[in-house]
Amino acid sequence: MSPHTDFPPAAPRRHRPRRTVKALTAVAVVAVVTAGGMYAAGLGPFGEETGPDPEAVAEARAFLADWAAGRLPDAAARTTGPDRAEEVLRSFTAGLDIEKPKLTAGKPEETGDGTVTVPFTARMPVKGLGTWTYDSKLPLREQDGGWKVDWKLSLVHPRLSDTEKFRLEREETEPVEATDRDGATLSGATHPSLAPVLAQLAGGGNGGGPRGAVRLVDRATGKVERTEASFGGEGTRKDDGPVRTTLDADWQSAAERALAEADGKNAALVALRVDDGEILAVANSPASGFNRAVSGTYAPGSTWKIVTSGALLLKGAVAPDDVVDCPRYLTVGKRFQNVETSEHPGATFRKDFTESCNTAFISLRDRLGEGELGEVARKYFGVGQTWHVGVPSYDGSVPVPRDATEKAASMIGQGRVQANPLIMASVTATAVSGTFHQPSLVDGTEDETTTTPLPPEVVTQLRELMRATVTEGTTRVLADLPGDIGAKTGTAEVSEEQDNNGWMVAHRGDVAVACVVEEGVTGGGSAGPVIHSLLSAVPES
Repeated sequence: MSPHTDFPPAAPRRHRPRRTVKALTAVAVVAVVTAGGMYAAGLGPFGEETGPDPEAVAEARAFLADWAAGRLPDAAARTTGPDRAEEVLRSFTAGLDIEKPKLTAGKPEETGDGTVTVPFTARMPVKGLGTWTYDSKLPLREQDGGWKVDWKLSLVHPRLSDTEKFRLEREETEPVEATDRDGATLSGATHPSLAPVLAQLAGGGNGGGPRGAVRLVDRATGKVERTEASFGGEGTRKDDGPVRTTLDADWQSAAERALAEADGKNAALVALRVDDGEILAVANSPASGFNRAVSGTYAPGSTWKIVTSGALLLKGAVAPDDVVDCPRYLTVGKRFQNVETSEHPGATFRKDFTESCNTAFISLRDRLGEGELGEVARKYFGVGQTWHVGVPSYDGSVPVPRDATEKAASMIGQGRVQANPLIMASVTATAVSGTFHQPSLVDGTEDETTTTPLPPEVVTQLRELMRATVTEGTTRVLADLPGDIGAKTGTAEVSEEQDNNGWMVAHRGDVAVACVVEEGVTGGGSAGPVIHSLLSAVPES
């Protein structure tokens, strides 16, 4: 869904005669695709389904949503063995220090014996270490007139069994001493939000940080059978003085104060330099635990339209003044809609961008090849390549869509598109400069990325679109600030049971910033005040 809370009445600007691009329609009526949380394309929360019994699929979705949200008694009640299910789910997530699992359902399958199987991808953030990702499956069968998850240990993880279980092992590291780019001391006491970042720096070097592993062990003997996931760098950091970071103490302090605008919700923010990718601030709320700003996995929602627009503009598939209708609904296997079911008949692509019109962007999906959006994200924006930031990071994913519905969702930053504030700050910096620079938190990080600069005319168009979004679109919350600010809002759906995540990205001068507020409902209403507070506190350099 699009992220804004209102639609300004200003007419679109016109610079030349406009071509008309009609929004496409398709068949079937089902609701908007969720992303970055419980559901993948093909499993939206409303409407009719084809294929396996929709009631079975809905029960699987609900089980994953309850598990992810920590509603373990509710999740267990949806199984054929509720008592055992609750016990195992609780010991699994608590015993492995897993914070807020992200469970993404795949395409359901009928197994031929009256049962239904729903595959899913589990992204398990292990507190203070990183994310453990694996695939599993939910079996469902009819019981007492309804569908239930057929409880088995292996549905939690394929290797969990009566004879084998998992154990989390941590290697303790000494607190790291660190300084900002000018030599000012940084610590968890002076900058609480840096606590998870400084802990990761303790390992030193690329991929450093606290070290640990998830082991598969024999239940009876405790013997390690295999290592399922490893975290942190190898060896220990040499005691050669404080770590000199690229952080700026002023930006970091302002970022931490700005997160107070998130009203206690989980949130994260990254600010980095446009011209070289050096990170000026990394802030997380809560201040301890998972470094969601750098290692989080979220659907970026409509902030991703920066990349989508770049892909369309690169091949001349659309121009800012082309007419691209913005209807209330557009059906591509499922029904997509705009916020508050708004519409903008006869809108230009510029207005579609500034008002974040989902249906207009989705209508242009056939102007890109099946994997073209991911190719552009990787080639020009570095998304999905391996980054060496200086601490463990998640570097994004834009898979080739599995079907038309997922392709439609990916156009608006949903489906299986995954990012975090670090990635989206970098995307913003690349869009407005034309050149990708691998983000870095410390000097001397390895850079094995290979990218191509965006053409100057595309950079100019993206800058103009982002600026117009501030002056006349969904990021007008920033319009009172001085400077040539450009920005984009975003909203990413999570599940029927959870409010949308709110996003905003912005650039001013040589700094690009990105913020996500979990369950913030809208980007403008949640991330907007955070970005406004940050840019208000630090003068333009």
